[in-house]
Amino acid sequence: MDFTTSTFQTLLESLQQQGFSFQTFAEYIEQQKEKTVILRHDVDRVPYNALKTAQIENESGIKGSYYFRIIPESFNETVIKKIAGLGHEIGYHYEDLTISKGNIDKAYDSFCGNLEKLQKLYSVKTICMHGSPISKWDSRDIWKKYDYKKLGIIGEPYFDIDFNNVFYLTDTGRCWDGEKFSIRDKVNSSFNLSFHSTQQIINAANQGKLPEQIMFTIHPQRWNNNMYKWVKEFVFQNMKNKIKQMLINNESKTPNSSQN
Repeated sequence: MDFTTSTFQTLLESLQQQGFSFQTFAEYIEQQKEKTVILRHDVDRVPYNALKTAQIENESGIKGSYYFRIIPESFNETVIKKIAGLGHEIGYHYEDLTISKGNIDKAYDSFCGNLEKLQKLYSVKTICMHGSPISKWDSRDIWKKYDYKKLGIIGEPYFDIDFNNVFYLTDTGRCWDGEKFSIRDKVNSSFNLSFHSTQQIINAANQGKLPEQIMFTIHPQRWNNNMYKWVKEFVFQNMKNKIKQMLINNESKTPNSSQN
């Protein structure tokens, strides 16, 4: 079965065996390595699943970046401290334009307040937009008026990575080719590679067919060995995919619509 923690561990092992190093996003911004994986985790909900993946990575000597939303379903101080204690990076998974219902000034104030709350637990250097698929607002639009770098933030993946050089893989939609289910988690890329299952990525790694620089986006709530939790997430994500597909179809029928 795909999207088990056992499969996740096998994926990490296959990448290590092929000589990939692992960097947090902040480390990548500060000093890129030639053959590297940026392991990004979007903790949308179920933070204890994030702690599980963080422990698996730590046992293999791997560090990654964990981005927490401000909502109770994600923001758990105990989990954040434990993940940071394992050597991982903590960042802010912001959605403040949605929270502020499209008001950019209020969104910026909200962002600053929420960032300060997270900064009390960890010295945050990087941030990452939460897609908020049912929202009509894209929180990245805050940065059309304001500059996150003036707040001491050194990186936001959608602005500070050249995805023509870094191969992007995300488990959005509970698959690795879920672009048709994605509202905003999309990048422009010159890579002509596509994978559906984790095993296909593992096979490509073992055959030396992966690019030299990769960013993985992992949603830890998707990855479970527990059968009840696995089935629950499977059903939930299938329902969510159908809703997102309807939203995308409706957007494409709207005159002069544009999709981020």
